[in-house]
Amino acid sequence: MTGPRTAVRRTVRGRARNAAIAAFVVLAATVPAAAGAAGTQEVDAALPYTCLFPSGQQPATVKVSAAFPERVAPGEAIEPSDVTTTVELPEPAVADLTALGASAVRAATRLSVGVAQGEATAEATWRGGTEPTQLSATGPLTLTATGDVPSVTGQSAGELTMTAGGFALDLALTTTDGGSTDPASVTVDCTLADEAPGGGRLATVQVGTDEEGPAGTPSGSSSGSPSASGTPGDPTDEPAERQGERAPEVVEPAPDGPAAERKAPPCKYDEKYPAGPMSLNAYITGYSNVTKLDGAALVPPFCTLITQGEPEFEFFPDFSGAYIRQHSTADLYYRQRKETLPFQATFLTFDFTPTTATMVLEQTGPMTIDSNGTTDFLFTSTDTYVRAPVVLRVTSLKVNGTPLDVGAKCRTRTSLVSPEPDPEKFPGDHLVLHGRGEQVTGEPATGYLLLSGGPLTGEIAIPAFTGCGTAGGENLDRLLTASVSGPGNYVKMVQGQACYVWAEEPNPDECTPDRQPLETPVAER
Repeated sequence: MTGPRTAVRRTVRGRARNAAIAAFVVLAATVPAAAGAAGTQEVDAALPYTCLFPSGQQPATVKVSAAFPERVAPGEAIEPSDVTTTVELPEPAVADLTALGASAVRAATRLSVGVAQGEATAEATWRGGTEPTQLSATGPLTLTATGDVPSVTGQSAGELTMTAGGFALDLALTTTDGGSTDPASVTVDCTLADEAPGGGRLATVQVGTDEEGPAGTPSGSSSGSPSASGTPGDPTDEPAERQGERAPEVVEPAPDGPAAERKAPPCKYDEKYPAGPMSLNAYITGYSNVTKLDGAALVPPFCTLITQGEPEFEFFPDFSGAYIRQHSTADLYYRQRKETLPFQATFLTFDFTPTTATMVLEQTGPMTIDSNGTTDFLFTSTDTYVRAPVVLRVTSLKVNGTPLDVGAKCRTRTSLVSPEPDPEKFPGDHLVLHGRGEQVTGEPATGYLLLSGGPLTGEIAIPAFTGCGTAGGENLDRLLTASVSGPGNYVKMVQGQACYVWAEEPNPDECTPDRQPLETPVAER
């Protein structure tokens, strides 16, 4: 995801500045993004396991999906994102659980992941958790776990691999009346089957350039360390203790740190924004293209607080159906501000220079949601348009660890702009997203509906930038504008199931006990 280089002299300072601009471009799609200039690889592996249940060994399938960078700089952390572990247990395994008197189960998962660079190795544990799942009398059981996982940092250049190993399930069992079984929990240990594709290999990430050897030495050097291709040299060339010093570093995610916020920031009403009888809240995430960089950027989940409007019906002359109209309003909300949470990400740009950017998306006016459709009382179809005036604010940039001062007022001159299907009724600059939903009475909806969520798509133009730089320092407005601004950036967002917060008792299928959205949606391309 790199744009055209400007015709300037290739000084060291110029390369660093252009690298910072390019890194910012990657983030500037709609909200802070998680896909860097080096690209993102998506993993979707189905691995066979053998699991030991009370009645004996049973086969199980563990599906692992995640996103990894294709390449990082030496010393830069590799942070797997969008990690989901889905376990498919066969019917005999479910029978073991129901035999204990269980009617529902909640699982905590532990996947051992081997990390290797040549002969230097380490081990990470990917932990996840599921929502309570009802057990059926017959049939298999599928459990889907999500959670933040450790970051991994290679200590030298060369290929770094991550490979699935042992897997374990900690199953908390409950009875029909909400009590605990005896025993209250069961731990199931699973072993990767010999026929697992690729031996369980999940991902390979290039650390450094293809031409570099370990610690920046040329790949043809005789150091005895792994080369850029990841092939180890003669193990006798290097003492074992030196290999241990080069072991990849594994860092567990902080429970309340940036990783937790990135997964799902708080989304609840408070004294500054109190709930009302028509109040909903929901998470939204997705991808946005950046045309100038010929790539897509991941939009992390953010919170929206919604005031649902009363539906209006206009019946057909023969009363065989009706037109439906509904006007609702919404706000971004993070720490009592109408904005997204700050999001920090590190990218590799020209010459593989690591660049870190922090950004915020700010709402500058009313956000509206207009739904129009028809129904014959058996089938309903609806078109929904979400309109939001939002500017993109840059709070900080670092190039190879060195701050590039953008000042306190660096942002787009106006809101992100979309083509407006009804400009006379909705003038001004704003983002427009469209979703179409259909529903047969009594069946789940397909597509997008305000309550159940779904995909929303649109196209944005990124305006020119202003206020980027400091008094007496460099004015970065023109560089940012030349590198980032322009039309034709496709956006696809996914809204999760909305939570109706005004109910006397929140719906456990939609809301957490403290009335936050239960569902954190998964981005779709």
